[in-house]
This record gives sequence, structure tokens and C-alpha cells, in this order.
Amino acid sequence: MNPKTYEPTPSRRVAFLGLGVMGSPMAGHLQAAGHEVTVYNRTAAKAEAWAKQHGGAFKATPREAAAGADIVFCCVGNDADLRSVVLGADGALAGMKPGAIFVDHTTASADVARELYAAAKALGIAFVDAPVSGGQAGAENGLLTVMCGGDQAAFDTVKPVAMAFSRAFTLMGAPGAGQLTKMVNQICIAGLVQGLSEAIAFGQKAGLDMNLVLEVIGKGAAQSWQMDNRGKTMVAGEFNFGFAVDWMRKDLGLVLDEAKRNGARLPVTALVDQFYADVQAMGGQRFDTSSLIKRLK
Repeated sequence: MNPKTYEPTPSRRVAFLGLGVMGSPMAGHLQAAGHEVTVYNRTAAKAEAWAKQHGGAFKATPREAAAGADIVFCCVGNDADLRSVVLGADGALAGMKPGAIFVDHTTASADVARELYAAAKALGIAFVDAPVSGGQAGAENGLLTVMCGGDQAAFDTVKPVAMAFSRAFTLMGAPGAGQLTKMVNQICIAGLVQGLSEAIAFGQKAGLDMNLVLEVIGKGAAQSWQMDNRGKTMVAGEFNFGFAVDWMRKDLGLVLDEAKRNGARLPVTALVDQFYADVQAMGGQRFDTSSLIKRLK
């Protein structure tokens, strides 16, 4: 984990549920910033190893991890995983005190965000949906962009704590607005990566020095984060940068489901989702999203 300077903030008692490639470093930043962190992970050995490395505590269930916490953070796989750690006899809500806040960093549906907001509110607990952008590197460096949905008061309480792992932490609107903003983010990325893939493949067929081409056009209107960070690795055929095709397809599935509900037309996104299915069929489930170019080779 790269060194990060943390803004001084009063120490809070917090829990973190889910110690995957994102959750583990996020929880690490909270501990390093001076908060008292208790972790839970479905594979208990991972939680134990995290506590040994970072000096926090670990518990066997979400309920036990959440007991007494001011804020419970969570980053798991999907809607079903999220419900399993929040609801039920061993879920976090069963252990949380009234007035505590649950902050969900999972990329999930807007529907589950609204559902869990209501379930928490009935118990006097606040719920903030807060999906992130910035990938594994953003989590490790404490520089995630976090888009939130929920109530202003809960957001204001959480923000100084969450800045331990964030570059930006912004309230986008009512419950579910964080998840909807993340969907906008993924729509943008899908189209951009496909365009970049086609451009690089075209340039290679034309016999151009594509590293030089990217250097030149990257100073003009074609510039993007994807070009700056993935262009040259796409030229080199390297696709091991964290955000897997399987995860992107999960996210685009959420996007396309939401579009059916709200009537948005997403022809390019639907097409790129199918292109990612082609990459999966080529054995690229764990390649990162820039691997779209492999279809064009």
C-alpha cells in the first residue's frame, strides 16, 4: 500500500464487511487513519490475516463485527451477497445500534439500495449506497471516487472517515442515486474502451507505431483516462490490471436492467456487453476490461 497522508479526524469505531481486492485495502486505510476497525469476511482466514497485518479485530459474523460500531462499511460482490451480510439473524443490521450508519460500497442495483435503506431506517439506522470508481489501484492508494445516495446528515458524518480511502466522496441524491451514478460511469467506460480497441486495432493494421500515435493523439481531443492508462498496455497485449471482464458484465447487467425500467436507450452499451461475452468465451473472464481488443485481433 502506497503511503497516504490522512486528514486528522476524530477516531471512530468502525466495521468493514468484505475483504476482497477493494475491501481489504479500504479497511487498511481506515485503520491507518486512526480508526478502530473490526473486519468480517466470508472466508474467516482472510479476516484473521487482515487483523494480523493491520492490527484491527475480526469477528465470525457481520452481526458481531457491526456490534457497537458507529459506521459499518461494506464491499461485497452483488445484491445477493449484500442482502446476506445486512439482513437476517447474523446480518449487520441485527448487531447495529440505533443512530449508526451502514455504508455500502458494493456495485449493486438501485433497487437493493432503496430496499436496504428502508430496512435500516425502520431500525433507526442510516443507510448510504456508495459505489466506487478507481479500481484496485485506487483502493490501494486511497484515491477512490465515491458516489453516494442517502440522507445528508448520514453522508456528512461518514465523509471525513471515508476520506481515508477516497479522493472524492460526493452525495449524488436520494437512496439509489449512488448506484445510478456508477451505472453512468460504466456506460461511459464501455463505449470508450470499445472505441479505443477499434482505434488501436485499426492503427496496427495500418502499420503505424501505435505507441507514438497514442502519445500524439493523447494530447488532443481523443484523450481519456482509458487511453492514458490502458492504451500502451493494449498495444502490448497485457490485460492483468484488476477490473475483470466478469465484474464488468455484472455491472452492465445492472445497467441494462435499469434501462429497461427507465426507458433509456443504450444500443452501444448492449453491444459492448455482448462483446465482453465474446471475451469470456475466449477464456478471458479474469482479463481486465481493456481486453475487448482481443476480439479484433
